Amino acid sequence: MIVRPKTRGFICVTAHPEGCAAHVQEWIDKTRTHGVVRGGPKRVLVVGASTGYGLASRVSAAFGCGADTLGVFFEKPSEPGTLGTAGWYNTAAFEKAARAAGLKAPSINGDAFSDGIKQRAVEAIRSGLGEIDLMVYSLASPRRTHPRTGVTHKSTLKPIGEAYTSKTVDTDKGTVGPVSIGPASEQEVADTVAVMGGEDWQMWVDALEAGGVLAEGFTTVAYSYIGPDLTWPIYRAGTIGKAKEDLERVARELAVRMAARGGRAFISVNKALVTQASSAIPVVPLYISLLYRVMKEQGLHEGCIEQMNRLLGRLYGEGPTPVDEFGRIRLDDWEMRADVQRAVAELWPQVGTDNLAALSDIGGYRAEFLRLFGFGLPGVDYEKDVDPHVMP
Repeated sequence: MIVRPKTRGFICVTAHPEGCAAHVQEWIDKTRTHGVVRGGPKRVLVVGASTGYGLASRVSAAFGCGADTLGVFFEKPSEPGTLGTAGWYNTAAFEKAARAAGLKAPSINGDAFSDGIKQRAVEAIRSGLGEIDLMVYSLASPRRTHPRTGVTHKSTLKPIGEAYTSKTVDTDKGTVGPVSIGPASEQEVADTVAVMGGEDWQMWVDALEAGGVLAEGFTTVAYSYIGPDLTWPIYRAGTIGKAKEDLERVARELAVRMAARGGRAFISVNKALVTQASSAIPVVPLYISLLYRVMKEQGLHEGCIEQMNRLLGRLYGEGPTPVDEFGRIRLDDWEMRADVQRAVAELWPQVGTDNLAALSDIGGYRAEFLRLFGFGLPGVDYEKDVDPHVMP
């Protein structure tokens, strides 16, 4: 099968097995170049481990700290003659590389929101890893079936209180135009918090603690985003922002609980990057295209793997982990620098369809998006017939 990118809206519906493997190897190489994190974790659980920040966390832990890892995710496996998802191919490549390095790297494919998958994870840790000293919660999903009520909640990306009008970019067509989004209902806000808030993270820690698989000094971290004034109405002040506030509430509660056993809990506020999740948020792709141009020009640009390598350095460096006044780790510090935000804000009112390529890094955005699905990687022959069926 010759595999080519086929996009539908903000998603690519095909993935290239060898391209995904090359992308994972690129992250492994960058992590090894970054160097060993001394005193880092040795047994790590990553929930949401197959793409984006979650996959980068697993790569960084394994190849930057020498950690055995358990990954949990929900992906479509490949079958003979049928493509799997990018996350499936990413995981297959990661597991192969980890085993070659002498590391344990089991994975669980299923609904991470369910009690059953949590119990499977506990059993896998007990039988294969013993105890874990780090859990990364990097789950991104548009819906969640609550394990206790059976109700399926769907998240929305809407402002709260009043409609929001701004501009966005159609990344396929390269056109900049207005976008108007009506306000969320109270139910939509509640549903978004149910999907993307902190309850499931707390349930994971509860299950792991009850299962007796948390090591002394156990640390857990979940990922969030704040963003600038440009995206504030649709992100931090919108439905997803309410979910992130709930995530931070849970972080504070977990920090108190874990401290009793010498452990820690953090929110890491990460940089805006091209991910499957961020591509779905109106306004954000245009902001990222401008941000990429500015940060690349200033030599400040980082991708997922650079961010996660920096995170582990902060978590396990000498002395207390540096946090802001709310106890959050700020990996968005370079993005939110005053000079960076000032430059983006100056470009924002100027950018339109005619000058999009000149004022932004839309080309970089598109290339990074396709790389998520294994396309555009150097050294990969995309004209070659490949077997779509790949097993970990």
